[in-house]
Amino acid sequence: MDSSATDAVKGQAKMATGIGPVILFGPPGAGKGTQAKVITETYGVPQISTGDILRDNVSRGTELGLQAKAVMNRGELVPDDLVCGMVAERLAVSDCFKGFILDGFPRTLAQAKWLDKFFGNRAFETLKDCRPAVVVRIVVGYNVLLQRLTGRVSCPTCGRSYNVHTQPPRVPDTCDVDGSRLFTRKDDREEVIAERLKAYEQQTLPLAEYYRKRGRLLEIDGDQPVEKVTADVLRAIEHGNSL
Repeated sequence: MDSSATDAVKGQAKMATGIGPVILFGPPGAGKGTQAKVITETYGVPQISTGDILRDNVSRGTELGLQAKAVMNRGELVPDDLVCGMVAERLAVSDCFKGFILDGFPRTLAQAKWLDKFFGNRAFETLKDCRPAVVVRIVVGYNVLLQRLTGRVSCPTCGRSYNVHTQPPRVPDTCDVDGSRLFTRKDDREEVIAERLKAYEQQTLPLAEYYRKRGRLLEIDGDQPVEKVTADVLRAIEHGNSL
């Protein structure tokens, strides 16, 4: 059997057994979205984003969505009990039975502790034939993150994004596709990014210590070429890590 056929058989075996839950976290600009996309394509499992879940519940007018909308209309953060309730409902959908990627959840220690209990609950039996959860943290230095995020510029016409430091347009400030003048989004301004990184450090970074103390944290150097980061992430998933 040639190597391509062997890889196909291995891929089918992975799909049949399921990869279980993958908890993927890291700061803004770490490349979580890129890696999550590769994982979904490799294993055929959904990417679960709390932002997507929240918008879906609000748009469908579910009970949890209506409660969350009322909270947001008051300018407040959606509390953990509502977020966790939405996550629990989403994970009960059949496309999660072979595994899934949690992107942006848990975001706090309270959510992490809830998730531990949820995975240990006897009612959560849909993943009983899958591998244990894998906790992957993508680590990138502050200065690199700042360069990645503040260097982003976008085309207002076609939506294509560039980075003036790492992936600049052929002509400065001009889209390669349609010649439109590029602009910097408000969320990519340095003062906004600094606040986002500060919020991450205060809320989400303690998760690293939480999982590290329990021997469940796998850390990946996100300052490598994208292909190397992908290889390390997939290797972490293959080796697994018990929750």
